Amino acid sequence: MPTLGDIIRQHGEEYLARHGASVPIQHRRVLALLGACSTGDLGRVTWRCEGCGRSHQTPRSCGNRHCPECQSSRNETWLAKQSARRLDVPYFLLTFTLPAKLRPFVRSHQRVAYAALFRAASGALEKIARDPRFLGAARIGFAAVLHTWGRQMTYHPHLHVVVPGGGVSDDGKTWLDSRPDFLVPVKALSKIFRAKFRDEMRRAGLLDAIDSDVWHEAFVTDSRAVGDGESTLRYLSRYVFRVAISNARIVSFENGCVRFRWKKSGSRRWRTMELDALEFLRRFLQHVLPPGLQKVRHYGFLSPHSSISLDEVRERVASARSMTAPRSEAPLRQTDARVAPATTPRARCPHCGGQLHFVEVVFHRLAFQDSG
Repeated sequence: MPTLGDIIRQHGEEYLARHGASVPIQHRRVLALLGACSTGDLGRVTWRCEGCGRSHQTPRSCGNRHCPECQSSRNETWLAKQSARRLDVPYFLLTFTLPAKLRPFVRSHQRVAYAALFRAASGALEKIARDPRFLGAARIGFAAVLHTWGRQMTYHPHLHVVVPGGGVSDDGKTWLDSRPDFLVPVKALSKIFRAKFRDEMRRAGLLDAIDSDVWHEAFVTDSRAVGDGESTLRYLSRYVFRVAISNARIVSFENGCVRFRWKKSGSRRWRTMELDALEFLRRFLQHVLPPGLQKVRHYGFLSPHSSISLDEVRERVASARSMTAPRSEAPLRQTDARVAPATTPRARCPHCGGQLHFVEVVFHRLAFQDSG
């Protein structure tokens, strides 16, 4: 089956030649790394079998966060870590969406706009949660995940936010439960979200660059009760490390055309779309994130910098229910995909089935052009 790497290797240079100096440096880097991933151009990893003593080599993977091969193995590790931090309360999944008229501006100012999106959404949620008419909690906790694509790789920046149903009182001693089926009113939340995003643009000195009609449009938010949160965490785990297109969705790649599968929202039926390879790469690259930008962020008592620990929060929840709070488990350690690529033969010798042990990794530096 064709892969994203195959498409990049055949048409990446043509894409760069067509768009020249307008291609951002991070897009050039992603094309170079994903095109070289698991080909041997990035180096090789050596393993030795403890049974027969034979040595084996596998090509290094790129480890880039936009690579569908390198990111696929990280989902379960993230899910296990987040499940260990889950509270025994109802959970909610909130979605914060920017209006279509604003998206061209956001695409041209990604670093500032994405940061503003996180701050506006988190600030709006924290403000409305403090309102005594709703939750009245001085501190809540939640995780926010940035997505930028629609089902056809169109540009559609939005945040998914997973929120435990409740929060800690102002004195820090009491857990305040939300209703099982209601967290906050989305109409009020949407207005606060819009106002805070506008304030962020004003602080960044970019307000005049935005069509004023945008501020009369709805900044849509959605809130859904999702039970104990386990199924939602599992759902999100498939997206946290997913990129705009997975190799499994690519149906064919022939004569410069790419066919891939997609589903309409609310439908279970797969549909097929065909794009010219250069348009396919353009759509993919518009979802490359600015270097260093965190696409997953934790807030409130789920933040690593919280002044109240998660175990203390569990004790407040348990006290509200008159039960003993379980202690959290130690977080799992993630492996480095750049050293142990997805092509690693399951740590078993293909000849005798013995255990393979890491020996060394040889790095090859990849050269790519900085400008057109």
